[in-house]
Amino acid sequence: MAEDVKPTRKNLMAIEDRIELSERGHDTLEQKRDGLIMEFMDILDQAQDVRANLNADYDRAQRTINMARAMEGDVAVRGAAAALKEYPEITTQSKNIMGVVVPQIESSRVKKSLDQRGYGLLGSSARIDEAADAYEELLESIILAAEVETAMKKMLEEIETTKRRVNALEFKLLPELYENKEYIEQKLEEQEREEIFRLKKIKAKKEEEEKQERKAAEEAAAEEAAAAN
Repeated sequence: MAEDVKPTRKNLMAIEDRIELSERGHDTLEQKRDGLIMEFMDILDQAQDVRANLNADYDRAQRTINMARAMEGDVAVRGAAAALKEYPEITTQSKNIMGVVVPQIESSRVKKSLDQRGYGLLGSSARIDEAADAYEELLESIILAAEVETAMKKMLEEIETTKRRVNALEFKLLPELYENKEYIEQKLEEQEREEIFRLKKIKAKKEEEEKQERKAAEEAAAEEAAAAN
């Protein structure tokens, strides 16, 4: 509360410094929030494309695996899957977007040639190959979706955090500082008016005393003059 602040010029200067610092911080956070929102919208556009591709790749993978099972049988499909010797490798790094650290997922050995799949030309068919291609593309889409979705989540969390800090400054801290500043200025003005009034009273009293002293001196001089005559 403003009444809890001692109305001194030192406190007034300190509050003015805090106001200046808080206003600069508020402007900086607003710029950061706006920049984060712009970056988030770019990622959101990318995420929509990624999700659409993911859904399309999933539908294609389901169609091709169902066709392979129907044409070649479950035993042949499971045998081709079990023949895989090299599995995909996933590594994660990080990148910085407007001060937000988001993951950057790198994958290797996802897309494979026929000889890398382990089952060989004789142990396969066009339907199984097509299903393997579809699932490799689906896995790449899943990896990309994981990166984009995680980035979106982290960006959104940072946007919310920044918005809360902006609101705390704008609707709580700064209004309190403005109120304290106004309270101290009013009190200092009152003190100044009281001091001026006090000085005027002192001056008037002093002038009245001087006037009485002059009058008394004049009367004494007149009495002396009359006695001499």
